[in-house]
Amino acid sequence: MLQLPPLPTWDSLHPLIIHFPIGLLFLCPLFVAISAALRPPKGKPFMIAAVLVLVLGTISLFVATSTGEAAAELADRGGAVASVLDTHEDLASETKVIFTGLCAILVGMFALSDLLRRQETRLSSTFLPLAFLALYVVGLLFLVNTAHAGGRLVHEYGVHAMVPASDNLSGASSIPDQPKSRGEDGKRPDHSERR
Repeated sequence: MLQLPPLPTWDSLHPLIIHFPIGLLFLCPLFVAISAALRPPKGKPFMIAAVLVLVLGTISLFVATSTGEAAAELADRGGAVASVLDTHEDLASETKVIFTGLCAILVGMFALSDLLRRQETRLSSTFLPLAFLALYVVGLLFLVNTAHAGGRLVHEYGVHAMVPASDNLSGASSIPDQPKSRGEDGKRPDHSERR
């Protein structure tokens, strides 16, 4: 019988939330580029999509940062983990500030053309979006470095969010214990000599 999993706590939501801002913030420049490539009236729907995606990505970045801060309070900060975790937190804060600024710039560019009620020119429909994309690359570099530091925490150091245990697992199939991936000496087994 299928059951709903236990509701996660705020600190354990970070692995679920973090992929939304990454996906959305990488999607935004695609819409800006399409908008810049099209002639002024045809590009406007793509610019609207870019603004919406960037706003949603920036909001989800704030949620991801908040859940990450809550998860970091529970993390074991010994040795090299502390250094990578501090780097990840610093990069996340800087990334949040950069994308907040980028969001304000894009919303301002979009709103300014509507407020002035002028016919869109190639300057406002092509060159300004392309200049925005040049700035956006800086934000993406910060986003990639933040994600890389987070990936190192998980895949290199084994840091993970605390997921609440389910109280009632009756009737649910159990998953057998998986064999350990490292030998007694702490090294990974060599599978190159398979027959």
